[in-house]
Amino acid sequence: MSAKKILMITGDFTEDYETIVPFQTLLAMGYEVDAVCPGKKAGDSVATCIHDFEGDQTYSEKRGHNFTLNATFAEIDVASYDALVIPGGRAPEYLRMEAGVLEAVNHFMSEDKPVAAICHGAQILTAAKCIEGRTVSAYPACRPEVELAGATYADIAIDGAVTDGNLVTAPAWPAHPAWLSQFNAVLTGAQARAAA
Repeated sequence: MSAKKILMITGDFTEDYETIVPFQTLLAMGYEVDAVCPGKKAGDSVATCIHDFEGDQTYSEKRGHNFTLNATFAEIDVASYDALVIPGGRAPEYLRMEAGVLEAVNHFMSEDKPVAAICHGAQILTAAKCIEGRTVSAYPACRPEVELAGATYADIAIDGAVTDGNLVTAPAWPAHPAWLSQFNAVLTGAQARAAA
């Protein structure tokens, strides 16, 4: 049986940890992961930023690494992917303006394929109008958007995650262990087996 294929949609000033850590972790777990950005091709890179919690009223932002894309957004066939990952950072703010991104998200959600979004990744989910009636975690500043989209905002600890059917969401990168563990359970069907 071939490895499941996961699509990661990212962009400039994506959160460094929320892009690189899941990308590498999912590869290490044996999944195939294609990272794409609208308007860019395989071999191009996106700039990342590092958000940290340093005692201010909001997070601070510093320049991160360059993250190299390994697939071309314009050439992908979303139907050939088994799951979707949406990192946070500032990229979702502009990616939600891309019709192709919203179409891709709606494909995964309507086909009940596993979707993992973290932090500001919820901005893409809300713009895609696909979370009504769902329970969704996100960075707390995204709570109004989540609720305006008709979803219940999961007010959980910064290191927690929530699974609602095919959708796994978390507030920020400190949640990586919980978020990726829950996403893997959805990918492998372990969650369904445990509930049965």
